[in-house]
Amino acid sequence: MEDVMGTQGIRVLGIGGTTRQNSSSERALRVAAAAATEAGASVELITSADLVLPLYDPEKPDRSDRAVALVAALREADALLISSPGYHGTVSGMVKNALDYVEDLRNDDRSYLSGLPVGCIAVAYGWQASVSTLQTLRTCAHALRGWPTPMGAALNASMPGLFDRTTGACADESARFQLETVGRQIVDFATARMETVRELDATHA
Repeated sequence: MEDVMGTQGIRVLGIGGTTRQNSSSERALRVAAAAATEAGASVELITSADLVLPLYDPEKPDRSDRAVALVAALREADALLISSPGYHGTVSGMVKNALDYVEDLRNDDRSYLSGLPVGCIAVAYGWQASVSTLQTLRTCAHALRGWPTPMGAALNASMPGLFDRTTGACADESARFQLETVGRQIVDFATARMETVRELDATHA
């Protein structure tokens, strides 16, 4: 788990990548997360090994330490970034399993991802898989009552020089624009929602 502090009081949780550290989907997540940090949010990332969880079983209440940490981070988040590789044209099993743990929030005052802006990122070796994976992520966000941002990022990892091998920075201007826009939009949406809630609370005080 990694934390980067911000200034706006917005807490962003970023999850994704693969079992391999510094995969293309993890690098994409970090680019979007950096844009969210620049926009003033505090960012926590759960990636690679920390996202390897037991298969979600709603019938068994016991949770591993990693699963407990994930659910706690989801509960505290004001916005969510999800970055998945495209495996066989859809979301990876690791990322889908992590999203299944959102079910543990069903009885919270804020059930599932209700009201949370969700930035969706898909990275695959080809446009067809990246686009279909992105669509699946957006569908999952809707099903969990989240608000997918207008911009979703679909990246083709087969493009040469997509990420700098040394720094991990996104070297492709179009891809970087998508990722940074997603990162900024979740902060903008979360800030607007927080301000609306404060105004409503003041009205009913």
